[in-house]
Amino acid sequence: MTNKKFGLIGGGVMGEALLSRLISCGIYQPSEFIVSERLSERRVYLEQEYKILAIADSSVAFAQATEVVFLAIKPQIFSAIAQELAGVMETGSKPLIVSILAGVTLHQLEAAFPSFPVIRAMPNTPATVGAGMTAICNGAYTKAKDTEIAKQLFTAVGEVVEVPEHLMDAVTGLSGSGPAYVALMVEALADGGVAAGLSRAIASQLALQTVLGTAQLLQESKMHPAVLKDKVTSPGGTTIAGITQLERAGFRSALIEAVKAATKRSQELGMGNG
Repeated sequence: MTNKKFGLIGGGVMGEALLSRLISCGIYQPSEFIVSERLSERRVYLEQEYKILAIADSSVAFAQATEVVFLAIKPQIFSAIAQELAGVMETGSKPLIVSILAGVTLHQLEAAFPSFPVIRAMPNTPATVGAGMTAICNGAYTKAKDTEIAKQLFTAVGEVVEVPEHLMDAVTGLSGSGPAYVALMVEALADGGVAAGLSRAIASQLALQTVLGTAQLLQESKMHPAVLKDKVTSPGGTTIAGITQLERAGFRSALIEAVKAATKRSQELGMGNG
């Protein structure tokens, strides 16, 4: 078995999303991947779909990877996987370890992979369609070239920011949990349309495209959200009537408190108070 540049430990939804985008963007070739995945049907699927090598043994995948080892397993099995990998760490090079394991700290990662360059990352679910938001933070042995590699990986599935580790819980509360808040808003907008007499299908289409289009407009125009809100809001018109109702219901405060509550919960889970 020849060496591979990229070792993926865990071939689940997020692992597959990254794999597919890295191949389609031409960042890595299928022949440069080795994936370890426990489920045999999943291995067969990944091999057929992406023409990569998928195996059951994570320690073999780790030993073969020369450039990056990407950890995309469930956090609960991290310590078991780390023990499996301990035996093969002394043998070869020291690839960059990139972890997307929620709640697993740089300290824990560096204890498991001593002297390795380590990057902890928090992507969100839109990464699965190439529209993700990922925050990364660097370990003690991470060099500038390692950070660039990580940024290149996550740029394949969306946008990337670099933050100090103590802000990772806030990232979790905002962009990690945020897709659920937005989904709730889309659902509520559609319900409002139905309440106003629209069919469910039309209301859902209007709600979804309105949210998508507004986000795109804000992103491309670099306009402050308040400026866009003012542009849509004419004196004594329909929009200000709607906004007045949202303010009365504490809409802004509810979203702010949601991010704060999710951040607090992320901190608690990180301390093992699950």
